[in-house]
Amino acid sequence: MMKREVNSINLLFPVLNERLRLQKGIETTIAYVREQVTIPCKLTILDNGSEDETPEIGKKLEEAYPEVTYVRVGERGVGVAFRKGIELNDCDIVGYMDIDLSTDLKYLGKTIEMFQQDPELQYVNGTRFSKESDTKGRKWYRKITSMGLVFLLKTIFHMKATDALCGFTFLRKEEAEQLVAESSQDNGWFYTVEFLLRAERDGMKICDMPVEWQEDYNTTVKVFKTIKNYIIQIHRLRKALKSEKKGA
Repeated sequence: MMKREVNSINLLFPVLNERLRLQKGIETTIAYVREQVTIPCKLTILDNGSEDETPEIGKKLEEAYPEVTYVRVGERGVGVAFRKGIELNDCDIVGYMDIDLSTDLKYLGKTIEMFQQDPELQYVNGTRFSKESDTKGRKWYRKITSMGLVFLLKTIFHMKATDALCGFTFLRKEEAEQLVAESSQDNGWFYTVEFLLRAERDGMKICDMPVEWQEDYNTTVKVFKTIKNYIIQIHRLRKALKSEKKGA
């Protein structure tokens, strides 16, 4: 395979009403990349329609730091933010991280090194559920919903990865654009799950990377609503993949 350079990386941060965490998350990341990352690094804040002070904070961060770009997406959902970020991206590597930095930032440096050392690597998927992962403070009901989703994905789609919603995903630019073209227009969290499943289906070389992950105590989840949404989205994707297979 032809050598593929890794000369830049774009960190996408989908946010919605994150006035309490946005500034700290961005400034902590900037401090890390300025000290530990040797290639140009962009930070793109993708605002999903915040109704608090998030836009003002985002614009101030954009003015204060040359690495930061603030984008008002206009629609809610991680899926639409992720698509928009990939559409705007001009870096060799692109991916998204949670603004609460649940995944330890040292794995950002590790991810860049892996892409630089292995020209065939196409996708890095952070995982909380590998035997080598170190997950702290995970609430029991969130663990049940996440592990239940992984069980369903493995049973129905034969997913190889050990996690699908860690909030730490990075790809090469070309592969990211390819997966956007193949995937649905779902706006929610499940879009990132579909992204991973389609990457596996396409035979991409994926690193299922164990991470150190810290639960953010300020987040909430509606368990039954979450489970219902998972089932609906799994049914939709299963139907879509079957239709694509028949049409191939």
